[in-house]
Amino acid sequence: MTLEPVEHEPGPAPTVSVVMGVRNGADSLAATLDSLMGQEGVALEIVVVNDGSTDGTSAILAARAAADPRLRVLERQGRGLTRALIEGCQAARGQFIARQDAGDVSLPDRLQRQLRCLEEHPEASLCSSHVRLVVPEGATVRVNAPEAAALADGLTGPGCHGSVMLRRSTYEQAGGYRPMFYFAQDIDLWSRMVEHGAHLVVPEVLYEATLSPGSISGSHRPEQEAFYGLIVAATRARRESRDEAPWLKQAEALAERCRGGRSGRAAPRRQADGAYFIGACLANAHPEVARLYLRRTLALNPLHLKARLKLATLP
Repeated sequence: MTLEPVEHEPGPAPTVSVVMGVRNGADSLAATLDSLMGQEGVALEIVVVNDGSTDGTSAILAARAAADPRLRVLERQGRGLTRALIEGCQAARGQFIARQDAGDVSLPDRLQRQLRCLEEHPEASLCSSHVRLVVPEGATVRVNAPEAAALADGLTGPGCHGSVMLRRSTYEQAGGYRPMFYFAQDIDLWSRMVEHGAHLVVPEVLYEATLSPGSISGSHRPEQEAFYGLIVAATRARRESRDEAPWLKQAEALAERCRGGRSGRAAPRRQADGAYFIGACLANAHPEVARLYLRRTLALNPLHLKARLKLATLP
């Protein structure tokens, strides 16, 4: 039996709206939702845009929404993360918007700590935290611990999109997510939000992100880098009181190629690079897990010499 999303009568407006886009995330969705529904000390809602999932995601969301009125589900055809986030943020009712990526986990008190930070610093526009990067096997790859000074220009991200809480009024003032940035939509937004208020950091690990070789950063790095270059150019133009439209036009053309699926021809080799990155990071502390990822690298790309050399040096 297929469960349909339940529309609840809207209650009092929440303080924080958690916004998430998901596509085919059934395997890890329950843990993500549990981590959000267990947050304490914050009046919250969870807005999930189901972006054309074909696995069991819809059924999981429908069952959870029927059991907890704080969860609001928007069922949509697959249009990509950026457009899902635009719609999710438009539907959000909170004064603050917290991002969350499907498959990741918000640690206890994450929302309360970030909310307190923004309430105590009304001049700030957004707030992130330190992030623990893990693999499904449980090993920690590394901890991203940026300092606020490193994020001041908005062109350096906190290391994980889902770890951020935004002041909604500033999000709207900055223009929100922009659809022409199919990838790197987070950096485009941060670059504009810091022009209206600082990006602060809660110096604690409040978010845990799961890495895989097939993640966006692993399989679409060239496209991300191309978008990043356009963001830098548009930001420079904007801050020098010049028109950023030419750069946005280029971003839209690149987004059309991504939407058309013409950017993934080299996906196996890019995934191999992602698997190698994980394996190399784990080599010292978790050699057994590292060996799994280095072997996966070679399965995807038998000519990956760095993986062969790294594998040979493992104990």
